[in-house]
Amino acid sequence: MMNFSFATATKIIFGSHALEKMPTLVGSFSKKVLLVTGSSGRRDSELAKKLKPGTEVTFFKVESEPSTHMITQGMQLAHEKKCEVVLALGGGSVIDAAKAIAAMATNRGELMDYLEVIGRGKPLLAKPLPCIAVPTTAGTGAEVTKNSVIKSPENNVKVSLRSDYMYPDVAVVDPLLTLSMPPELTASTGVDAFTHLQETFVSNKSNPFIDMICREGLKRISRSLLKAFSDGDDIEAREDMAMASMLGGMALANVKLGAVHGFAGPMGGMFPIPHGTVCASLVSAVIETNIEALTAQNGDLSKYSELAKILTQNERAEAKESIRWVEEVVTYLKIPSLASFGLGRKDFPILVQKAKVASSMKGNPVVLEEEQLNQILEKSL
Repeated sequence: MMNFSFATATKIIFGSHALEKMPTLVGSFSKKVLLVTGSSGRRDSELAKKLKPGTEVTFFKVESEPSTHMITQGMQLAHEKKCEVVLALGGGSVIDAAKAIAAMATNRGELMDYLEVIGRGKPLLAKPLPCIAVPTTAGTGAEVTKNSVIKSPENNVKVSLRSDYMYPDVAVVDPLLTLSMPPELTASTGVDAFTHLQETFVSNKSNPFIDMICREGLKRISRSLLKAFSDGDDIEAREDMAMASMLGGMALANVKLGAVHGFAGPMGGMFPIPHGTVCASLVSAVIETNIEALTAQNGDLSKYSELAKILTQNERAEAKESIRWVEEVVTYLKIPSLASFGLGRKDFPILVQKAKVASSMKGNPVVLEEEQLNQILEKSL
């Protein structure tokens, strides 16, 4: 019996020069805008100037990964300026911050009332302010997801604010905005997108509709990630990666991920490691451990076999060849190691304990024991 549900952003506008539609889009919501952006001021200033005359723009800069304090500041600014729409222009951190600010601007209480794991986990009761998400990177797919990943400095962990209300009202995906991404950012965000697609594809919560999305995204990454890294001006490769990132966001918003993201939350909270770097360091070891565990249990390896065929573009590829593909790609992309950020074996016990209770771990295709989780960290160090 086939049973599944699917949700995403209310409207998606994809294509080169899609950003030119922003003045009309924003004007259809309000003239009081909170513009959430990254550290660079060029694009946000240009966009603000293009909005319709009479539009009041309040800027809020997100210069690091979203934190509990940052979201509270943004919420207070939105209240103070009486903003009626939130516009995000930037990478995953910017979009996550914007979605959280839009949600908290209309819901009573404090952020901790609604956060998962470390908070009270209460559901949002009021619909957030309208939110328009415009990604400038290709990795997180945050423009089509219903959660915001937020760091709690006090708890040394990243957790989610999550609600079906939090899907952006409009996602505007313009691949031209990603042309300025430097190679190292192209690499880490690209592996992030790959990990979203790979983990949801093999997830024990997957379904035929999500599989369809993942196959398309994985196909695009297999042919274009290295091209985008080597030649940032390759617009076809950039389009592929922007599409793959968006598809990965659609998938993870509807299906749980796996062990890579089970580790990513606590690891990102304890160390200043970019999320894409965490994914790149862990993903091959997780795939290998899962294949070994499934083999030992006479489990179903068909998804991993199909994954290998898609990645290698070889119809005769076997499951384990997906491991080699990932290892070779990560090596080519020159992504730094976990150890270079100060993570060591002394940190394994607490990382394993935190990962075991992470929400994402529930989607892993096989239950992993502590010994296997330690093995993943050892191989990834």
